[in-house]
Amino acid sequence: MLSIAILTFACLFFYFAGYRFYAGRLDNELIQPDGGQATPAVEQNDGVDYVPSKPLVLFGHNFASIAGAGPVIGPIIAMHHFGWAITLVWILLGNVFIGAVHDYLTLMVSVRNRGSSIADIAESTMGYRAKAVFAIFLILAMLLVIAVFGVVAAKTLIAQPEMVFPTFAIIPVSVLLGWCIYKKNMNLQMVSTVAVLAVILNIWIGFKIPLPLPEEGVMGFSPLIFWFVILMIYAGVASILPVQTLLQPRDYLSTYILFGSMALAIMGLLWVGPELNTPAWRGAMSEGQGPVWPMLFVLVACGAVSGFHSLVAGGTTSKQLATETQGKAISYGGMLSEGVVAVVTVLLVGGGLYWVAPQGSGIDMAQLGFRETLKSGGWILAFGNGFGNIVNQMLPFLSFTFASMIAVLALNTFVLTTLDTAVRITRFLVQESVGGKVPAFKNKYVVTTTVVFVAYLIGATDGWQKIWPIFGATNQLIAAVALFVVATWLMAVKKPTQYVLYPAIFMVITTIGALSWQAYRFITAPEPNLFLGLTAIVLIGLALFVGNEGMQALRGKRAIAVSAVPSRAE
Repeated sequence: MLSIAILTFACLFFYFAGYRFYAGRLDNELIQPDGGQATPAVEQNDGVDYVPSKPLVLFGHNFASIAGAGPVIGPIIAMHHFGWAITLVWILLGNVFIGAVHDYLTLMVSVRNRGSSIADIAESTMGYRAKAVFAIFLILAMLLVIAVFGVVAAKTLIAQPEMVFPTFAIIPVSVLLGWCIYKKNMNLQMVSTVAVLAVILNIWIGFKIPLPLPEEGVMGFSPLIFWFVILMIYAGVASILPVQTLLQPRDYLSTYILFGSMALAIMGLLWVGPELNTPAWRGAMSEGQGPVWPMLFVLVACGAVSGFHSLVAGGTTSKQLATETQGKAISYGGMLSEGVVAVVTVLLVGGGLYWVAPQGSGIDMAQLGFRETLKSGGWILAFGNGFGNIVNQMLPFLSFTFASMIAVLALNTFVLTTLDTAVRITRFLVQESVGGKVPAFKNKYVVTTTVVFVAYLIGATDGWQKIWPIFGATNQLIAAVALFVVATWLMAVKKPTQYVLYPAIFMVITTIGALSWQAYRFITAPEPNLFLGLTAIVLIGLALFVGNEGMQALRGKRAIAVSAVPSRAE
């Protein structure tokens, strides 16, 4: 049996080598960052959205926004259907050679284009048609993300009322932290330490004083709708406040929660040294998901490659980057960090839960069985129980229940950071795409209210469940489009395109393959789902359209008007 310690260190070394050598090559050949060149955060500083930020704080914002629950959900489901080995291989290779490249280059292309979104840049590199289709597609996808993440967070608060207090208590702590950093210019290390201690205290208070809602609900709302409404209001308010007031410090603090929980997990894995109990390989065809290619590559998105990250890079991170030289650590490094979370998830769940109970062990499979927990409580319970089992064995004074709560709290915290960032990004997309033709949609209050209301309707009516099954492929299609946009930009500034063009082609082909399989399954099922089947076919058409537009631009059949600052090496 392969040692957990060897596997852990091998994965970490692979990420280190990827950052040291592959990211360095991207810097040298494609970007040549210039610390003396003013970034959009400096040139367009408005104190609200464009704000030059401390690199460590911005790393926290970027990482917290891209992480969400994705690097946990995907790997757990993929392990269940295909095994841990192939899941781990895709996480490692996809992260270093596609995902982190995608994140870093979309950030820097946005920085070189006055902080514009990837959809706006698509107009100058691939034409207005591509921009219009892409923008509509992105707005619809983001509304779905807001609705789903809001519902997931609300359900978690109901299932574990111990998390209610720490979930909301982090808000005033974050506001105070932002005030200390930006208004009083206090020492970052000192105020961060105090804030983290306050967060730990809040977690303990939450565990001691759970805040469940009555089953009949509150103010005429069911418990789910009540929390969903509260979270939608929070996300809307957070998205229009200056980034340094709440969004950025909250994301920064949230990073400590996840990094702290991941550090506990890694130490637990090394200390306990469990065997990987789940199968390494379950075969090339899964009854529930289909063939390993292309389905594995859309199941595991965050942690390997995720199109949503390009929206964070061009939506918020590029508007806060103080100098170009910080971009690699914040974006490429941030994606590698998310890859570490995905790797740890595989090892935690594979080692902390059991596929089959060891003979005579007396293990409660309802609590520690991989398939049993996944069936009864979904990926949240599987991750929480795997984490709780490993950490409890290392630190017996931390009960299994408390350790599991820490894991779920970390997940819920990151779901919320993605939620408020997603609302802000959607506002930017609507303002860029519609604001020029509909003056009312230039107003951030009008746009934010509209976005939150539409997302509420999608979430409150369960409309999201009708479309969510194909979101994985949709997310990877966004990544493919973003990579094509970057490739055309690189060609325009006379830089090599192979680092992004080959991944873009791979992602388009993979997405078309996944959507084709899903369309076939939806339409030919005993109870056909024509809505999802037709939606998948429409997305296949979109993928073909984007691929064609991108290739025409690369072949010189589309005029490319790049307003970007050229490479400093020229």
